[in-house]
Amino acid sequence: MDESAVYTEPTFVSRVRGPAWIALVGFALAALAAVSILVGGWGNRAGWWDYRFAFTVLRWAAWIGLGAGLLAGIGGTLAIAGAPPRRVSALALAGVVLGALVFGIPWAYTARRSAPINDITTDTANPPRYVDIAPLRAGAPAKMDYGGEETAAIQRKAYPDIAPATLGVPRDQAFERALAAARSLGWTIVASVPAEGRIEATDSTLFMGFTDDIVIRVQAEGTGSRVDVRSHSRVGRGDFGTNAKRVRAFLAKLGR
Repeated sequence: MDESAVYTEPTFVSRVRGPAWIALVGFALAALAAVSILVGGWGNRAGWWDYRFAFTVLRWAAWIGLGAGLLAGIGGTLAIAGAPPRRVSALALAGVVLGALVFGIPWAYTARRSAPINDITTDTANPPRYVDIAPLRAGAPAKMDYGGEETAAIQRKAYPDIAPATLGVPRDQAFERALAAARSLGWTIVASVPAEGRIEATDSTLFMGFTDDIVIRVQAEGTGSRVDVRSHSRVGRGDFGTNAKRVRAFLAKLGR
């Protein structure tokens, strides 16, 4: 018996023909785009590259994901007539879904309507001032100084609910509540000065790891206390609503 004539089971790759390859290439590109988005964000968080480069990676990955999803869909549709292996159909569908996610999630995130400011405070007339954090912001793209009435007007229109918290307890107790609220949110406390009623902290965004700065001011007001908070990004002009969300989370933890 001729051993060379022994039948061997064809591999998955050897059974892929014609349009099925288009579907597989689409899936591979969609997977590559997804990995690029993760690497782009994590690389910025790890300090491997500048945030501008990270955004460039994300932008290109999103468009590649869109093209890859279309390619996988076209290839999968054309391959159906040729009765491709089931795995081809599954990978084609996966490529469409993955490509849509890679393009859709960043697009939906950046398309969210938010005010074109990155400095949010409960007191737009006299925002709490950074003291200990000031040296940490040296060289940051976003200036530390408040933007004045122009910024205040934009905030009032976009986030009319953000206002100081009034607590019916003495300043010392209000300060401890404010400090506890900041810690419960996972913020990194940079300074805690009870005598001045000042708390300074930092917080990082989940994906890109951008560092934002927070300052809390606690003052006596009548028989109770008033608490103001300010959250300001170090980079960018807008913040997709991140700082407003952070201020609201703090006020909710603090109670009124």
